[in-house]
Amino acid sequence: MAERSFKAEVEHLRLGAGATFTGEGILAITKALLENGVGYVGGYQGAPISHLMDVLADAEDLLSELGVRFEANANEAAAAAMLAASVHYPIRGAVTFKGSVGVNVASDALANLASSGVNGGALIIVGEDYGEGSSIMQERSHAFAMKSQFWLLDPRPNLPSIVKAVGDGFALSEASNTPVMLMVRIRSCHVTGSFQTRDNRPPPLSVRAALSNPQSDFARVVLPPMSYRHEQDKVNNRWPAAERFIVEQGLNERMGADGPVGLVLQGGMYNSAIRALQRLGLADLHGNSQIPLYVLNVTYPLVAPEFLAFAAGKRALLVIEEGQPEFIEQQLSTYLYRAQSPVRLHGKDMLPMAGEYTGQVLLDGIGAFLRAEAPEILPGQVRAPNFTLPAIPDLSQTVPIRPPGFCTGCPERPIFAALKLAQRKTGKLQITADIGCHLFASLPPFEIGGATMGYGLGPAANAAFDGGGERRPLSILGDGGFWHNGLSSSIGNMVFNKSDSVAVVVDNFYSAATGGQDVLSSRAKNPSKATNNPIPKALEGVGVTWIRHVDRTYDVPKLRAIFEEALTTPEKGPKVIVASSECMLNKQRREKPLRAQAIREGRRVEAPRFGVDEDVCTGDHACIRLSGCPSLSLKRLDDPLRDDPVASIDQTCVGCGNCGEVADAAVLCPSFYRADVVHNPGRWEARWAAFRARVIGWLQTRRAAKRIRFGEPA
Repeated sequence: MAERSFKAEVEHLRLGAGATFTGEGILAITKALLENGVGYVGGYQGAPISHLMDVLADAEDLLSELGVRFEANANEAAAAAMLAASVHYPIRGAVTFKGSVGVNVASDALANLASSGVNGGALIIVGEDYGEGSSIMQERSHAFAMKSQFWLLDPRPNLPSIVKAVGDGFALSEASNTPVMLMVRIRSCHVTGSFQTRDNRPPPLSVRAALSNPQSDFARVVLPPMSYRHEQDKVNNRWPAAERFIVEQGLNERMGADGPVGLVLQGGMYNSAIRALQRLGLADLHGNSQIPLYVLNVTYPLVAPEFLAFAAGKRALLVIEEGQPEFIEQQLSTYLYRAQSPVRLHGKDMLPMAGEYTGQVLLDGIGAFLRAEAPEILPGQVRAPNFTLPAIPDLSQTVPIRPPGFCTGCPERPIFAALKLAQRKTGKLQITADIGCHLFASLPPFEIGGATMGYGLGPAANAAFDGGGERRPLSILGDGGFWHNGLSSSIGNMVFNKSDSVAVVVDNFYSAATGGQDVLSSRAKNPSKATNNPIPKALEGVGVTWIRHVDRTYDVPKLRAIFEEALTTPEKGPKVIVASSECMLNKQRREKPLRAQAIREGRRVEAPRFGVDEDVCTGDHACIRLSGCPSLSLKRLDDPLRDDPVASIDQTCVGCGNCGEVADAAVLCPSFYRADVVHNPGRWEARWAAFRARVIGWLQTRRAAKRIRFGEPA
């Protein structure tokens, strides 16, 4: 069950020649793939291209009609390996995943693909993002493109440019027999716009047809001496072919008026750079710039003659290159040095070395560059000595930080509450975490897990500590990570090395952190995928004998007992706890519409709600320290004798019961209560509820009458 359905939008992918397509960037990419005769597509979900995989999954019927093979791959390495179909056959293939983590996972397959070269167009669509909106380490895929000689496209973030880049990527790949990366930032993926469509085109050679005439060529195999020839082929043939194609097809763009200085920028930085120029009074609303622009829609390889032609006659250039290191700036500096050019090149001396290049960052950097190198072209008020650029308010001073956390009712929260309680008995444990929602447990209030090394690598990250210490190390991985890489690299590693440690598989039925896509162990019935494959069976298959499976994670006492057993049992060898409960976010997405429909139809619906008895709550807040649920907050009372605020459950409560379970397991105050809200009650229920309300009201009035009221006449 994906986070978002595109069933309605994918119908627009059928538009033919001359029509206008309006939608998001990820839909435009899919449409462009179909228009360019792609033969197969695959990938692995992950922001910012998670929804691209969801679009492809929802468009599977259309893909089948065109003879296009679609694969939701187990991980990025499996996706990249798919592109082997384009090595021997003239079939266009595309895969997509998150960069740079996806590129890292797929690096083995990608390096071999780049060495052997391709006959059909091979396109890798990588979603890349920087800054505080990114959920990964701040690295660039550019380094991998340089290492293995992939060509890297970075189109301007508008739909016509993105669609054109898909076609250009396939054509560049075929012209140079080299795989091509297409980089899209999160703004490109979700920018909305329009473009003129063409007819969808079935692949000239489908993968099904290719099977009837198998091809092979040992010269493409990456073994000596062929691998040495591959390197020479890259430098002597593929690279020059790519440069010729880039120049002849005009993939890079020169824009703006002539001037003494210019800007060299990645295509993905175009919108923000134009906005900065507008604020400086040097560009209009239509993007017409008074400053010369050299827009690099291809950021690797860079074409020296084309760049030097742009630089000719200018006294200074500013390179706008997001991310670090400054690969483009270094290469362009080399071109100017070899040409003995007097042009001064600026980049990271005017712009930050790291972080996202927001509009304000570019406004500051471009403004500083122009005041230093060409103050005469700035409007009078801008170049005045006392002029200060308009600043965007620093919201970090007024808005509190908001770290990521578990959703309300998340079934993973009680797992870590139980583990925190277990450590009261066992002492603090050496714990490693993993990629996924469960990584939020490393933050307060749990502070469990201090390291993460990669998707599915939680247990492997603890291998160094499996040395028979006083306490067993414990590691965590999710069901998505388990099937992605964890079964072989982590669990297999534990079994092979007879690891006497504990691993916890957090099973929430989906790849929840990437949008709720199905995995092998999902409980849903998926018509096109094999689900309902139990994780315990897979564990048994690789040799794990000590397995405990909890099918309701909200049972905190049971979980705590299992943790204590795993950590203290005399039995040696790997111990794996599978903690299963459905992701509450996906559960609510499924059940809320059904519940609302039932209420509208007049059917009886019962919904649990939890609350805190203000008269019982002592205000020690231990429940919050062991839960951290967003719906569990504080409330101040009007009672002058009670200074401390009491716990309170707000209207976002989904009735999971975790707070009450934790209070019971931790022997906290019995202030939590459950109330079942009944919609459309029966006639007898309504009468009974009315009777109870009258009795309770009479008792409350009677008690209130007996209270002593200070300051009132007797």
